[in-house]
Amino acid sequence: MLKDKVILLGVTGGIAAYKAADLASRLTKEGCDVHVILTQNATEFITPLTFETLTGNKCLTSTFDRNFEWDVKHVSLAKCADAVVIAPATANVIAKLAHGLADDMLTTTVLAATCPKLVFPAMNTAMYENPITQDNIECLRRYGFTVAEPASGVLACKDVGKGRLPDTDTIVSAIAGEIACPHDMKGLHVLVTAGPTCEAIDPVRYITNHSTGKMGYALAEAAQQRGANVTLVSGKTNLKSPDGVTVVPVTSAQDMYRAVLSISDEYDVIIKTAAVADYRPKQAAQNKIKKSDADMSIPLVRNPDILAELGRRKRDSQFLCGFSMETENLLANSADKLQKKNADMIVANSLTTPGAGFGADTNLVSLITREGISQLERMPKAQLAQVILDTILKLR
Repeated sequence: MLKDKVILLGVTGGIAAYKAADLASRLTKEGCDVHVILTQNATEFITPLTFETLTGNKCLTSTFDRNFEWDVKHVSLAKCADAVVIAPATANVIAKLAHGLADDMLTTTVLAATCPKLVFPAMNTAMYENPITQDNIECLRRYGFTVAEPASGVLACKDVGKGRLPDTDTIVSAIAGEIACPHDMKGLHVLVTAGPTCEAIDPVRYITNHSTGKMGYALAEAAQQRGANVTLVSGKTNLKSPDGVTVVPVTSAQDMYRAVLSISDEYDVIIKTAAVADYRPKQAAQNKIKKSDADMSIPLVRNPDILAELGRRKRDSQFLCGFSMETENLLANSADKLQKKNADMIVANSLTTPGAGFGADTNLVSLITREGISQLERMPKAQLAQVILDTILKLR
């Protein structure tokens, strides 16, 4: 999504400056042309050579540097940039930007830039919460800057609180949402389900499946980047919650059924990627079942069919997308599911296809609608999420 985008990365003088190296590397791997400007204070924490090695571009530190092909660099960089990203942004540089001060290479370039500008504060909690800093942040937002909330945790000064630089994935996602995604879902309310359900046998054991939730989380993140108000109802996963998405954690199929059906009427688009258990133990033991020499059988009962119930309740303006995973007769079974569940689209993929299914970072699917079947090529799940949303918007 960020391929060929020109990113101007400003790095200021805080301990989190070392994390900017990972960000520069990640953006370069995404296909961006990354140009780094270090403030003089930032050079006390990390060297220009680090960024030059990672990006392949000269790292600028001074407005008066003569060691490059001549142009007015702070103007030429400002003109060509698709986005200015300041990470980390200290309280000092935030104050200067809020009041139009331009006394170094970074601030003069930002003042000349007309592209989107994203600021990621990182500082001591007390400095961040100081009313002066908060007023400067609000001033930047009034001028059109996007200022992110810092993360919370243990800071370099050993204080615990808000002030950490967000992780690289969060920053890259924010940049993509700002400059690489169309904001064509603004105003839409999107509900996504993801991950497995766990059906208790006793307090220790449960029945589940191999779903990791990657596809559902990718869809939730993509919809949020495109401007939608997104709620993610998720079974247990090891994934980080997407920024800007409301996450409702659930455990069992019945939990997911209650969570989804209690709010489904409020949503314009519902995407059911979760791998919901079809059956659960008839009765979960209150205490751990002790091992014996005899075999054991566990009676199972049917779980509620969430997609079918959503299909029964679906209003005309609502779009319902389900997922289908099969090991045989993929297209026939998935087309049958489209009709039986009153869905508008089924995303069908096979467990037996390499690079698809549970746990993979790629997927190979067919999109089944009442208009026909479209077979897609294998692609990363993040890219597939965008294709699925494109199709949903077209059909709506």
